[in-house]
Amino acid sequence: MTAPVKEMLQTYPADLGGIDRQALTRCIQETLACAQACTACADACLSEDRVAELRKCVRTDLDCADICQTTARVLSRHTGYDANITRAQLEVCVTACMACAEECEQHSGEHEHCRLCAEACRRCAQACRDLLGSLG
Repeated sequence: MTAPVKEMLQTYPADLGGIDRQALTRCIQETLACAQACTACADACLSEDRVAELRKCVRTDLDCADICQTTARVLSRHTGYDANITRAQLEVCVTACMACAEECEQHSGEHEHCRLCAEACRRCAQACRDLLGSLG
């Protein structure tokens, strides 16, 4: 997954407005990885015996997956770039990832998929924070 994101950003014909390409690449990669982890975690939760106890986890997973997917798409577009929209989207992604990580951690002792999802969410939140920091 690393190469396609980096390669696409390298082929962009215009200046990216001073955005740190390495931080941008990592953030796109982490948002896509987090979306996949959250989707898989939600699905695994639905397969558990006591699925009713995981209802909030499923909802949080799916919300986070959608927000991460949207964030990856916003970060992949640079024509007519608006830093305010990018900042707002990154902040929302951090919020969603932290909420999902906290919810999944509540179930991580019993469900390995929740532990893995929480880790992916924390990595994604950090990548978003790092990119936010590089935007100034």
